[in-house]
Parts: sequence; structure tokens; C-alpha cells
Amino acid sequence: MSIHKRIERAKLIDPDTGWNSRGYLPHYDKKEVIQFVTYRLAGSLPQKLIKRNTLLFKSGEITEIEYHRRVELLLDQGFGPDHLKVPDIARMVEDNLLNFDGEKYRLLHWVLMSNHVHILLIPINGYSLSSIMHSLKSYTSNQANKILARTGSFWSVEYFDRYIRNSHHYVSTVRYIHNNPVKAGSCVRAEDWEYGCAGRHK
Repeated sequence: MSIHKRIERAKLIDPDTGWNSRGYLPHYDKKEVIQFVTYRLAGSLPQKLIKRNTLLFKSGEITEIEYHRRVELLLDQGFGPDHLKVPDIARMVEDNLLNFDGEKYRLLHWVLMSNHVHILLIPINGYSLSSIMHSLKSYTSNQANKILARTGSFWSVEYFDRYIRNSHHYVSTVRYIHNNPVKAGSCVRAEDWEYGCAGRHK
């Protein structure tokens, strides 16, 4: 399906409803909206910097776009654990993503990095984004901890999401997802990265 047809099948903007918050950042959780979501390993971001940037965002000193840009830059620095470098864990996380495609969401694009995951999806069948994220993280957390013979939090409780505003936003987000491994120096060409979709969208 072409980019434009995917966008036509989703409601891109509904400014009046859909916002919610769990005490962290606001989340836009509305059916049939294309969502760009980043979820990360526990301990993968310096908490002092996250708290500072969150306060700046909530006070209006930086925009939502600037907030997300700062988070992405911090994540790409590889701070903290890098459990997603373990092939068995990366495959398991990716398989879990693909498992719910067509059931809870339409998975459009994705990539796994050493300490975080980017996904572009559309919730379906009445599933909320928060319930989708809970199901993705709870199973993989248990399985990863078994592989690593560890206990405790595997994923960070919080995740970062932005709903797609228009076609330009969609295209730039897809480009960002595909090129993240290249930008991080993990591969030369996006399609060569094993744990992502760029090679499947040739």
C-alpha cells in the first residue's frame, strides 16, 4: 500500500479529543491515528536531563518537537544498558511486534536500536495506544529477563509518542526510522540493518 493510501485510511488530526496523561507527558490516544512511538530500556536516559527537558516542555520554554529531538539525541548516545544488541532479545522483540500486526494495530514501519525501539503504527479494533504499549512491553520484558537471567524493570515505564500531522510529517518520520541505524553508525545502508523494516520496503 502506498504512503498516501495509508494516510488516507487514518484520521490524521483530531484536536478536540484523544489527549491523556499518566502524570508524565501528555499522550494523544485516539483510534485510527498514525502514531510514531519510541519506547526504551529502563536506565537508557539520564533522569536529570529528562526531568529538566520535561519541565522546559511543560512550561512552554521548548516545543514538543524540540523535546522529542532532545530525547532522540540522548537515546542515540547509547547511555545505559544496550540489551537490544543481544540477537535473541532483538529477534524476540521484533517477532512480538509483528505478531500483533493486523490484530491490535497496523504496523507500518519499525526499527530496533541498542537501547530503544521506534514504531509507526495505527491502532485498530478499539485498542488504545496505552494498552498496545502495555502488551508489547510486558511480554518482552519477561522474556528478555529470562534470556539475561536477571530481574527488575527491562523497559522504561514511559514511552514517547507523536501523532502524524500530514503527509510531509509521515515521510520525514519514515525516513528518520529507516536511517536511525545509519546515523548511529550501525550500518552503511538502512536496508542492511537486520532489526528493522527498511530492507522490506525496497
